[in-house]
Amino acid sequence: MTLLVLTRPAFSQQNPKELAQEYMTQAELTLEATKAIDDARGLVVTAADLDTTFIKANYEAGRLHLITIDKNLAVKFLLRVYRQDPNYRFDIEYSIGRSYQYGEKFDKAIEFYNLYKEKLAKKANYQGKDKVDVAVVDRAIYECQNAKEFFANPKNFSIVNIGREINSEYEDYVPVLNEKETELFFTTRRREDNLNQNVADDNKPWEDIFFATKTGNTWSYAKNIGVPVNTPYHNSNLGLSADGNTLFIYMDEGGGDIYYSERANGVWGEPIPMPGIINSSFEEKSVSISSDEKTLYFSSNRPGGFGGLDLYRATKDSKGEWSNVKNLGPKINTDQDDDAPFIDYDLVTLYFSSKGHKGMGGFDVFKTTFDPSSNEWSEPENLGYPINTPDNDIYFVSSKDSKRAYYSSVREDGMGYTDIYMITIPDGLKNPQPAVAKNPEPVVEDTTQTTEPVVVKNEPKTEPVKVDPTKNQPTKNEPKTEPKNTQPKTEPKKEPKKPIVPLKYVIAVVDAGDKTPLDAKVKLVGAKDNVIVGSSSQGNGVYEFLIKNPKAKEYRLSVDRDGYAYQNQNIKIEGATTEEKTLNRTVELRKLSVGVVGILRNIYFDFDKATFETESYVELNKLEAMMRTNNNMTIELAGHTDAIGTKAYNMFLSQKRAEAVKDYLTKKGIDTRRIKAVGYGKSKPLASNDDEEEGRELNRRVEFKVLSN
Repeated sequence: MTLLVLTRPAFSQQNPKELAQEYMTQAELTLEATKAIDDARGLVVTAADLDTTFIKANYEAGRLHLITIDKNLAVKFLLRVYRQDPNYRFDIEYSIGRSYQYGEKFDKAIEFYNLYKEKLAKKANYQGKDKVDVAVVDRAIYECQNAKEFFANPKNFSIVNIGREINSEYEDYVPVLNEKETELFFTTRRREDNLNQNVADDNKPWEDIFFATKTGNTWSYAKNIGVPVNTPYHNSNLGLSADGNTLFIYMDEGGGDIYYSERANGVWGEPIPMPGIINSSFEEKSVSISSDEKTLYFSSNRPGGFGGLDLYRATKDSKGEWSNVKNLGPKINTDQDDDAPFIDYDLVTLYFSSKGHKGMGGFDVFKTTFDPSSNEWSEPENLGYPINTPDNDIYFVSSKDSKRAYYSSVREDGMGYTDIYMITIPDGLKNPQPAVAKNPEPVVEDTTQTTEPVVVKNEPKTEPVKVDPTKNQPTKNEPKTEPKNTQPKTEPKKEPKKPIVPLKYVIAVVDAGDKTPLDAKVKLVGAKDNVIVGSSSQGNGVYEFLIKNPKAKEYRLSVDRDGYAYQNQNIKIEGATTEEKTLNRTVELRKLSVGVVGILRNIYFDFDKATFETESYVELNKLEAMMRTNNNMTIELAGHTDAIGTKAYNMFLSQKRAEAVKDYLTKKGIDTRRIKAVGYGKSKPLASNDDEEEGRELNRRVEFKVLSN
């Protein structure tokens, strides 16, 4: 199948309503001919924005957002429908609630979920296809309540995009690493280096398995693993042995089976179906092998489970065959999908992703520990925010020392769709007191289909205690002494150390014009480590953050509100002390009116190049979101350089940098006609060019200016 080329209808002389209808028609034709949902979404969004009264186009724009990416943007279109015709769809309130939930506006989500429940109660006998059962809505409300709890208490995790060496503008997911963390294998749908230059039926490149190697702390640029592992069609990795020489692969044969490929002398062999009874006529989608290669965990939707995908365990028998396949039981598996297992190097801690349990929406990552003495798994524990979000967080794998982990997620600093992230966990993820020793007792092969593995307890052999008669006896040269009558010494009382009191950092958001308070989305994270600072809304546009770090630190403050130019500020905040202290800061947001200028402060370019550094994608994605939510706005992107180099070269480089930002936006679906890219060279410096960090780096920038709105 070749790349589907979509052309925008040339109806510039038509009125907006007629033009909107043409876009909608082309979107419908696209969905009839292909599964290119992303392309169809772009067309219906254009139709909806051309005519906000076009109910069908606006509903479809919301629906397609909810089943692809940028799910939080669906609410804009769905509210247009709801205001004009609240009965257009029976489940419209539920869909609005879903979008609010993805957008982390949990109270608004609960409000609309309850509105839907009221409608459902009034029409209890309604049986239309657009009915959502009350149990599903109650689950969504439960997820929002969980999310409010988790978001109020973010954990001390640093989550950073693994970088442009690995991630692309397409989907990148399922990271698996060897024990030494020197090799990474993952699945991608990127165009570059794909074995099949055509596209699948969704108008995207086929899945291929790529790999990268690490030297020191630097990953090489990812490469295609090549044949025979990859074929011209979909190929996805699932798991990797600790030594990195056995790669498990998903191949869509029949229902979908697990294959494996072994590496010998640096060469990967032909993928072979898993032997024994691992595969079935149903789907087997994920796999993890223990570091001792004696136990296999995998997911399957075969009959006899608890609903959707369930997690199973198999053990290797005395002949080296995989057998004794058992469902992990109702404590682990739910009536929702339970997938993506990873068995830790301690052989007893299992990480997995689930749409059930105490989650926030989509897949959340959970942890459970097996105790051989009771033959039981512990209650699965949600790893919390910010690892988990209301969207899918999945394919979690941990390092051997549990201080790092890798997984797939959709986050604000993503380079495309799903990206791979590295999590740094200062305190580790394992229990302070493990439930079992590192080498759990062996599992005995059992051909009966019980839900849990049977464990034989090996009693340790006890040796007789040997007494050394010379110990605790005086030597020949040591006189015997009577025990001294020692009274406890009275130590002077020490003043108890004063506890560290969190520093209160209070942000007030106001309109730059009339200074009225504004509700906004306000976030404070570590500038380098992305560690999120816990916050609470005080109402009336005031947000309080609690700084617990005792050392001064650089942070990134972001403030967003629809209809206003967002702000990203890099600020240094002093550390917490033993004394109570409050710091106040006012952030003024400007309405997106003609002439407003904003500096893209966190877009960084490699020296002498127009390529983005990894840290730039948060800013780029905020600019994209602003363009999407203000669909009639056109902007100028102004590129600037420092004073190094000739005038002519700097004009050329600044133009290239402005065009690089424009190219990023247009690849994400923003109409190219809404963006003008201009290079100004070194003619408009912000600071002196005498200093790199405080001058030249600031001058290498891109600004946006609103031309019309």
